Amino acid sequence: MSDNKVEIEGSGRHCHVTRETLDILYGEGFELEVKKMLSQPGEFATPHKVTVVGPRRSAEITILGPCRKVDQIELSLTDATALGFSAPIRESGDVANSPGCKLIGPKGEVEISEGVIIAKRHIHFTPEDADKLGLSNKQIVKVKVVGNRSLIFDEVVVRVNPNFATYMHVDYDELNAAAISRSNCIGEIIK
Repeated sequence: MSDNKVEIEGSGRHCHVTRETLDILYGEGFELEVKKMLSQPGEFATPHKVTVVGPRRSAEITILGPCRKVDQIELSLTDATALGFSAPIRESGDVANSPGCKLIGPKGEVEISEGVIIAKRHIHFTPEDADKLGLSNKQIVKVKVVGNRSLIFDEVVVRVNPNFATYMHVDYDELNAAAISRSNCIGEIIK
C-alpha cells in the first residue's frame, strides 16, 4: 500500500467451517490441507470441497482454512440467486438470521441453521497502514477504480487488526462490473 492506494483482490464463492462441521463432512480428525496461502496471514485455500444445497440448486464450493468458530458460506449475488438464496450482504462473521443450508461432504452431511451471506466489500488494514491514512476500524470509505469500466465502490468497510495484511476484498461480481483483472488491481481510497 502506498499513499491512498490499495491492492484489490477478488474473492470467489467459498465456505468456512467449524471443527465440528468438518468432522461430520470429512470424518473425525480430518485436517485441512493447504492448496494455496492467501493474502491474509494464516488463511489458506484448500483442495477440499463441499456441496451447498440451495432452495433452487446445488453447487460445489471450496473450503478455506483454518477452521472457524461459526460456519459461513460466502457467495456472490449471482451465486446466491442461482442457488435460490435471499442472502443478506454482511461483514464476515455476521451470520445471525441469515439463511441456512445443507452441506454435503464425502463422509456426511450437516444442516446449518444460518450462515449463507454475501460478503460486504471491505479493506483489511494493519494498524500502521490505517494510521498512515487516518482511518479507523469500521469506518466507511469509497474506493475508485480506473480502467475500461471505471467506477467507485461505495460502502467499503475498513477493518483494522494487527493480524491482517492490507488488501481490499470484493467478490467476482464486483470485479467483473469494473472489468478488473483478478490480479494486480489498485484502487484509490476516498474518505
